[in-house]
Amino acid sequence: MRLTLALLIALIAFAAVPAFAEDGSSATQQFAQYKFDDNVWDDSGNIIVDDDGDQQKAGEPKHELASDPFEGWNRFWFQFNDKLYFALFKPIAQGYGYVLPQKLRQNFSNFFHNLLFPVRFVNCLLQFKFQAAGLNLSKFVVNSTFGLGGLADVTEGRKKTRPEIPDGIEDFGQTLGHWGMGNGPYLVWPLLGPSSARDTVGFVGDYFVSVDTYVLSFWEAVGYYAFGRINYLSLNLGQYETLKNGAIDPYQAFKDAYLRMRAKAVKE
Repeated sequence: MRLTLALLIALIAFAAVPAFAEDGSSATQQFAQYKFDDNVWDDSGNIIVDDDGDQQKAGEPKHELASDPFEGWNRFWFQFNDKLYFALFKPIAQGYGYVLPQKLRQNFSNFFHNLLFPVRFVNCLLQFKFQAAGLNLSKFVVNSTFGLGGLADVTEGRKKTRPEIPDGIEDFGQTLGHWGMGNGPYLVWPLLGPSSARDTVGFVGDYFVSVDTYVLSFWEAVGYYAFGRINYLSLNLGQYETLKNGAIDPYQAFKDAYLRMRAKAVKE
């Protein structure tokens, strides 16, 4: 009964924002409006800066900046997404988190991550990261076999025999960046949040290698995407508020954080 109620909550959230369906159900990192590395800001919500005032850690290469010719458009959708988050998604995620225990929600998160294996695997191959591709393949096989289809991550926390091999969390936007494509203009999309011209193209590329693109009907895809989004938010409530509350200009803060995070992902 509780699981049925949780599913209904997620579907109601999705029905309130039908534009999700236009992009299908698959994306590498879009179960959350904003998904940033914890290293992007400190405990006060301030972007980590180096001695020169650059918004990055000392000693790291300067991240690649994107132009912002559509700032008016971007700020409008940033405000739209912000209001939607506080008025709709956050309350639903809080209710969902109250209904389901954290352990079960983490199992669902593991399942979604496991299903995105083809995206990670293909993009590792496209970047010639063959060892990382092999690591992803082994994790997928083990978790799918012994982790009840990926609900349990039985490889988590286990020491790698080859620690120098990266985990291979890759997407097509990173692949394009790896081969020298710049960010292009910075963009903010309704509901999906910050992006760039390169990452928007990457989103489309990942769509065609995602399992759910081919095995789910339209309405099944709607439910899958909505459920994954709400589940992720319920596990990460407070991240968005941390950066926003510590920023003089939240729009600029999220733009800088996003570009820095993506530059780091491409570099790795």
